[in-house]
Amino acid sequence: MKKYLAIILSIFMVVGLLAACAPAATTAAPAATAVAETTAAPAAAMGNTIYVMGPTPDHGWTAQAGAYAEAKVQAINTEGKYKAVYLPASTGEEQVDQVQTILANGDSAGVVFFALEDSAKAGQEALIAANVPFISFDRIIEGPDKSSILNASGDNWQCGAGIAYWLQQKGMAPGDIMVTLIGDNGTVCSRRQEGFEQFLRGEIEYFDQDKNVTYKTSKVWTQAEIDALTAKYKTVCNWSADGAYGYLEQKIGEIVADAKPQGSLYVYSMDDEMTFGFLNLLEGNTVAADVKADLADMDVYISAIGGMAELYSVIDGTSPQSATAQMYFDDMMSVYFSPKMFENVINYMLDYLNGNWSYKVGDGKYEPVWIVDKDNVSKYEGFKGHA
Repeated sequence: MKKYLAIILSIFMVVGLLAACAPAATTAAPAATAVAETTAAPAAAMGNTIYVMGPTPDHGWTAQAGAYAEAKVQAINTEGKYKAVYLPASTGEEQVDQVQTILANGDSAGVVFFALEDSAKAGQEALIAANVPFISFDRIIEGPDKSSILNASGDNWQCGAGIAYWLQQKGMAPGDIMVTLIGDNGTVCSRRQEGFEQFLRGEIEYFDQDKNVTYKTSKVWTQAEIDALTAKYKTVCNWSADGAYGYLEQKIGEIVADAKPQGSLYVYSMDDEMTFGFLNLLEGNTVAADVKADLADMDVYISAIGGMAELYSVIDGTSPQSATAQMYFDDMMSVYFSPKMFENVINYMLDYLNGNWSYKVGDGKYEPVWIVDKDNVSKYEGFKGHA
């Protein structure tokens, strides 16, 4: 009898164990999948500190973005719900070291990561490995962007589309000569170039928020026509006026001679600082007088991106450099790309931590941009650029 009871009890124990294990195996996987796909609620955080990683204030757009971020961090600390820390850096490698410090502290609720260089990628990968939620801002590094809770920046494709539209309205056509001044080889400029080419091919439109009007290309270009326009004169300036100055100082004679038969020259500058590099060169004495004379006789149109107060003053005619611009440039503009968006991105992290979140992991959020020129420059306040 005892033998039979033992057998029966053994059967009940096995059935009970199977019943206890089965629900856990069937419910855990869907729950994990839902979090990975939607990020509807914050991931488990190690602590209560929001780390904001950005530039060491020096000058220009990045310095002003950092100033907005530091002010927002201060406001979060004053409010008291979260602790916030701003971590300035000068290189991507320094940011990787900062991530190691964040992980060692063990108190992170989330990180807002303004990567200064692609070399910061290892830092983002370390956050992913440690399951620390982060928002990627401005420079979106491919690879880690698939795991960030949000990728936020200004709409760089629309920056390029807006400049393509503006230069085309000024007469740019296949066969013309264009100079392209590139910030660096990261996603910011590659997306600006993509938008420029996509607009000319008729694949995207440019929406001008200032005028509330959408524009299409007036002529659909072939890729061969675009390549001929963009391939010959281009350089990476490292976001520097000096970088643009040095390249143009070497090439300006050749560029002007090449453009002289058409009677026009177009300059696709991807940043205000690099546009100043061209202005500074023309104010100096290193360009031959005959080259300057030929340049003054041509129709020259130059772009910029940013919104420096100093460039707005050139555009509206109140800067000491306005006379140089008026002598050599027939028109100029700058796509409005506000550094204040860094503050907005920190607010997105607060939304995430407070459960006010509808984005999926890897989603992008891109703030609108638009053309500022002599017709509307009085409506906008620029940021302090030069140190």
